[in-house]
Amino acid sequence: MGASMLTLYLLMAILSVATAIIYFEFSTKELKDRVNSWWYILVFFSVGIMLNTTLAMFFFGFLSFLALKEYFTLIPSRLTDRRVMFYAYLAIPFQYYFAGISWYGMFIIWIPVYLFLLLPFRQVLIGDTKGFLENTARVQWGLMMFVFGLSHLAYMLTLPEVNGASGKELVLYLVLLTAFNDVLQYLWGKSFGKHKIIPKVSPNKTVEGFVGAFFSIMILAFLFSYLTPFTWYEALGAGVIISAFGFVGDVVISMIKRDIGVKDSGNLIPGHGGVLDRVDSLVYTAPLFFHYVYYLYY
Repeated sequence: MGASMLTLYLLMAILSVATAIIYFEFSTKELKDRVNSWWYILVFFSVGIMLNTTLAMFFFGFLSFLALKEYFTLIPSRLTDRRVMFYAYLAIPFQYYFAGISWYGMFIIWIPVYLFLLLPFRQVLIGDTKGFLENTARVQWGLMMFVFGLSHLAYMLTLPEVNGASGKELVLYLVLLTAFNDVLQYLWGKSFGKHKIIPKVSPNKTVEGFVGAFFSIMILAFLFSYLTPFTWYEALGAGVIISAFGFVGDVVISMIKRDIGVKDSGNLIPGHGGVLDRVDSLVYTAPLFFHYVYYLYY
């Protein structure tokens, strides 16, 4: 039995205990919804990392599609803008194909070079000059976050094994710590939070929540480092990246929702809103963690 499966069983056991405690000892609907939603998330990513490479590319590509679709649904757009959005959707299978065959060179430039040059020209061919800059920026930003950023999870699955750690273990490590970071920021903030960190963007985020989660994730990054090829100090570095930039991803997506005027991006997962509400941290942690690992070992 691999380390990833043992970790999944351990997480399921912990989550089962947490579910029982909350259902029998607490009556807070918010806590119950959050625990239920983490069951959905755990099952979702467990399925993803257990699939073979081809199916996993479809699986994570579908996640990018859902996130991008939800983003396009939220942002202001016109009928003519949808023609450009169509090409953004077409970019998804290519991006995940490059990830699946481990073509690093094309994977890393397909969206930020080729698509960023193509999409404005497609808008020029439509001929509608009004809103050109705004729509181009919105579409490119969505591609960068929800396709390019998340596709690093898929590419990570294809990384060769190093020191007994495979790409599946690395994806599990990243998703696990990113999820714990979200939960711990919430718990530390609810328990000790007094000083708002970015009140105009995310009023529930506190300095105490961020700091408490930051050091907690560094400890967890070390404890779960058996899933990785990391030395103890490399694990601490990974913890810093995941905690700090998980927070950044969270508040950036919060900024988008405040600009649009919505609280949650959807209601796909009870207690956690839509797809964007769940991948907000991963759009930052996935590419940064991937390149951290890639720089150290590949």
